[in-house]
Amino acid sequence: MWVASSLESAFGSKVQRFSKVLEKIVAIQVCEHLNTNDLFEEFQSGFREYHSTETALVRVTNDILMASDKSLVSVLVLLDLSAAFDTVDHNVLLERLEHVVGIKGTSLGWFKSYLSDRFHFVNVHDKSSSYSRVTCGVPQGSVLGPILFTIYMLPIGKIIRQHGINFHCYADDTQLYLSINPDEPNRLGRLQACLEDIKNWMTLNFLLLNQDKTEVLIFGPEIQKRKLLSQSPDLNGITLISENKVRNLGVIFDQDMSFKSQVKQVCRISFFHLRNIAKIRSILSRSDAEKLVHAFITSRLDYCNSLLSGSPQNVVKSLQLVQNAAARVLMRIKKRDHISPVLASLHWLPVKFRIDFKILLLTYKALNNQAPSYISNLIVPYVPNRALRSQTAGLLVVPRISKIRMGGRSFSYQAPLLWNQLPALVREADTLSTFKNRLKTFLFDRAYS
Repeated sequence: MWVASSLESAFGSKVQRFSKVLEKIVAIQVCEHLNTNDLFEEFQSGFREYHSTETALVRVTNDILMASDKSLVSVLVLLDLSAAFDTVDHNVLLERLEHVVGIKGTSLGWFKSYLSDRFHFVNVHDKSSSYSRVTCGVPQGSVLGPILFTIYMLPIGKIIRQHGINFHCYADDTQLYLSINPDEPNRLGRLQACLEDIKNWMTLNFLLLNQDKTEVLIFGPEIQKRKLLSQSPDLNGITLISENKVRNLGVIFDQDMSFKSQVKQVCRISFFHLRNIAKIRSILSRSDAEKLVHAFITSRLDYCNSLLSGSPQNVVKSLQLVQNAAARVLMRIKKRDHISPVLASLHWLPVKFRIDFKILLLTYKALNNQAPSYISNLIVPYVPNRALRSQTAGLLVVPRISKIRMGGRSFSYQAPLLWNQLPALVREADTLSTFKNRLKTFLFDRAYS
């Protein structure tokens, strides 16, 4: 019995590994097909190469900041789906694969076989429940599950575009945003009609929009916001009462787009982890301690930090205090010791320069087809009216803005502003790794010279 169980376990493990490899091969081929035939939704950033939560939020934030720069009010609606991955209908998905994506014949038959005859059960202490057939949902934890869900959600982009609403999706997270003049409240009717069509489409596709968890945030000049809220409009059952802040893809958005709540949250959690690391620092090697600092502190400082570009100095200063404290814990130095030489010895860029690094890295990727098209569209190469030496300098156009507090913090303004300040040697790097090395050297010299 023991030998049989061991063989069964070993065989099962090999089957699982083979299954993962096969799914990975299929996923690569499906993604290549979607990219080649331009079938991906442009504003769907989930589970796609070069796309991330950060690129999605950079685009949404940029649009809202630029709208505020023009004294427009932006209404952001964060839709919440209930158990979206578990309610995918297999017949609808197969129909989508055939008629929208164009997968037919043997390939479609493979997907039908992949989705059918699946069972699930609960196993606790070697005791299992009865088997139950899986009739809906994509296999979670699988390589193919996310891409299949993305295909299932493809039509939603077309529905939203029909109403002229800006949107962005990340897996099952969908956000709609519309910038308007409060003196034209009827324009909110487009958002209302869009929400109605989305609800109808989700009902037909066995998805459920959770209105109780749907959040609304309003951005823009204070006077304009009050004017819009005074009209007490209703968005298809969603009362337009703006929250003070909402969590969007792991980042806290404030009404004034200051991200102060996000910074406060990062500082609070980081100091909590630093206190715990400090308690065991004496029994850790420097290498192990540095791993903990990067895992619990640096990762939080860097997550979506590009959204803080152009922020007031006091916002960045709070994060810099966290980095300083992390360096003190790691190097075991006193609180009164000067911190800059310590940061330099660790080769850590200060927080402000880490933000600039992220913006410039994203700019380089956008210029070299390694970023989403919705990011590349935000930057414009500079072309002089007549032949000049600067024609081949790789400069970018810096757009005109009205309010440095709003438009001056947008990616479309900060990216070309910072890019044009780089030496030609850095801008003209031929590979991403070379660019990173030259950029860090350049910023390091500026930070500590």
